[in-house]
Formats: sequence, structure tokens, C-alpha cells
Amino acid sequence: MIAIPDDFPSVFEGSAAHERAKKLGELSLNTTRGAEDEAELARRIGKAAVAINIRAYARFTEAVFSACPELKMVSIWGTGTDNFDLAAAARHGVTICNTPGTNAYAVAEHAIALMLACARKIPQIDREMRGGAWPREMLTQLYGKTLGVFGTGSIGTRVAALARGIGMEVLTWSARKDGAGAKDDILRRADAVTLHVRLTPESTGFIGRREFALMKPGAILVNTGRGALVDRDALLAALKEGRISAGLDVFHDEPVKAGDPLLAFPNAVLSPHNAGQTPEVRRDGLLRAVENVERFIAGTAVNVVSA
Repeated sequence: MIAIPDDFPSVFEGSAAHERAKKLGELSLNTTRGAEDEAELARRIGKAAVAINIRAYARFTEAVFSACPELKMVSIWGTGTDNFDLAAAARHGVTICNTPGTNAYAVAEHAIALMLACARKIPQIDREMRGGAWPREMLTQLYGKTLGVFGTGSIGTRVAALARGIGMEVLTWSARKDGAGAKDDILRRADAVTLHVRLTPESTGFIGRREFALMKPGAILVNTGRGALVDRDALLAALKEGRISAGLDVFHDEPVKAGDPLLAFPNAVLSPHNAGQTPEVRRDGLLRAVENVERFIAGTAVNVVSA
């Protein structure tokens, strides 16, 4: 049996991927809230051999794997694995696969859009004009400026290409080959910084007070990765002091609650974790998640992040 325990809000039901998955055997699809609870998530998976993970709020923990001894494989719609205890998955013999690259073009475009929105102050100017003003303040030209790209996977690589296309100098940093010294050098030199590193215990707080202090006054920070890549208190302080502007698609607590200090900063451009929300990304990513299941069943697993 294949279980999809966390299709809320629903994207899988009625999709081309849903029809394709039906051909693989018995399918259990749950489109209601509740999978954020460990016990409920385990109950929904039940005796399934395979699960397709749609939402990051469904946390696959030691307790979940222990409660689902028949589970052999989980296919993730998306790239991030921070909602998985990968060590526990390995102990229980569960193969974890993801769908890298399917959202790369959409997320990269969104990262560039956030950077441009910060540089040109578009949301602020729009609000002022709607209030009857005719703003004449100076804006930031990105041509000839330097962009620091942290993370050189499919998204970061695409962001770098787009930035070069508008005339920016691009500096890249990879967790696999670059150390703290290279990171600090980029932070000092960059006029804008964009984050595309995977969230791990080591990368949590990747940008904190020390890093903000290294950045140029007026630098732009873009985060379309995970909220926890940036220390929240340090971010709030940097915004309050006006040392940076920020384009944020991800947050420590989602959805952002009314009264969150971030909502009050005119130097923050916010979007609701929707950088990859395009019909193409949804279609291709869900189909890839089902393809992962097909390949696993056939004994030729692909996109494996843990086994």
C-alpha cells in the first residue's frame, strides 16, 4: 500500500500524479489537517510500505518510523529533508528520496524578484503612491553590484546565472568545498546575499549577528531556503537598525502570525513561502515524487538522500 498522509492543503488529489500513483496499487490519500501530530501521522501511514510526503509540517521522527514497521520508502515532494530524522530512517531500513531541481527555475526567479523589490523599494513606493505621494528617493542599481550566492545546487546555480544576466558579479559558496574564511570574504564583499544551503544542524543560524556585522551597510539579504538559516533575533536587530534590507519567503514560524515584528519593517519584503508555487513546479514535482516510488518498486531507486 502507498500512503499520502499529509495532502493538506490538497495539491495531490485529482492531479496527474494521483492518477499515475493509482496504477501502483492500493492508495491511501488523506487531505485533512492533523499530520503534524506524530501519532496521527503514524496512524495514517499504518501498514503502508511506501509514503509520499507532501508537507514539511509532517515530521518523520524515530517515533513515527518505530510505529510503522512495514514502511520501506518515503518519497518527498520537494528537496528539503529537515522534517526527517534521517538517522532514524536508516536504522529502520527506510529509503528516503526527494525531487531535486523541479522547483529550481521558479524559486530562482523569486529570489531575484525579492532582491529587485528590495533594491528598487517597489512595495514601499507602491504603498506611498496609493496614499497620494509621489516618492523621489534614490534607489539601488544592481548592474555592477556583487551578489553572494550561498549554496550551489540547482537553485543557487540558476540564481547565479540570472544575476550575471543583469550584469552582477557573482561570488558562490558551497558547503562541500568552502570554509568559514570564504564565507566571511563573500559577506564582506557582497552587496546582496542569497541563501540556498540545506538546513541542517550545522547550517542552523548560518547568518547571525557576527555575519550581519560583516555585511556592507545597506546590503540586501534574500532567503528562499529555510527560516532557521538566519538567526531570528539577529535579523530583527539588523532590520530595526536599518543596516540591511531583506527579501524573505521563509520564516521561523509559518504562517507568520499577526503582530510579528517582521510585518512592521518597511525594509523587509515578504512573501508567504510560495516561491515555488507555479503550475509547472507542482505538476513536475508531484510526478517526480511518484516516479521515485515507481523506480524504488522496480529496484532502481533514484534521488536517494538516505538508505
